[in-house]
Amino acid sequence: MNHLSSKDNSSGLKREDIHYTTKLSNNSSYDVARKSIKQSVERCGLGYIDLFLLHSPYGGKTARLESWKAVEDAIADGEVKIGGVSNYGIKHLQELMASKPRVLPAVNQIEVHPFNTRTEITSYCQEHDIVVEAYAPLVRAWRMKHPVIASLSNKYSCTPAQLLVRWSLQHGYVPLPKSVTKSRIVENGEVSGFEIDADGMNQMDGLDEYLVTDWDPVDAD
Repeated sequence: MNHLSSKDNSSGLKREDIHYTTKLSNNSSYDVARKSIKQSVERCGLGYIDLFLLHSPYGGKTARLESWKAVEDAIADGEVKIGGVSNYGIKHLQELMASKPRVLPAVNQIEVHPFNTRTEITSYCQEHDIVVEAYAPLVRAWRMKHPVIASLSNKYSCTPAQLLVRWSLQHGYVPLPKSVTKSRIVENGEVSGFEIDADGMNQMDGLDEYLVTDWDPVDAD
């Protein structure tokens, strides 16, 4: 908020121009989760959090449900606008829905890309109006030179990264590509000039090898 009200804000950036996401690192008790959310609001200095996620299903059923109640109360108190989860498998989503929550999760942030399509989870989310945020959509650059990726990138005159972002978008996901280079950040967003045809999408869908580039808590107890 200090930047928004300072002379350094030469572009006239407003609070509503920012979409701020943060997460609860560990599920435990209601009180711990509620305190953590309040601290996150204070530390970010933005007045409220746009999207707050439970980072993983670890901790067990009781901890997951207690932590979600804390998110619901934070939404009721105006500290959080939208609540969601991350790395949740189908059984975790079903568990949460069976608890008859006051607020349903709006987002499930999971690793999704052509080399780990997680079709069962993504289909379940879309059937229940849960937005799939795809992290590591560029496969951490591990498969940029794959023959199918290289061939389709050449066909559409795009970079492999742009092709992977476009694949996510055409599946209805919200891809979260990461880069520390400004030019690549801009480039990764320039994907509106082409559309992958059905044959190309099928080829990319067929690359699934359940490649996990980070962690994989979707089957946690």
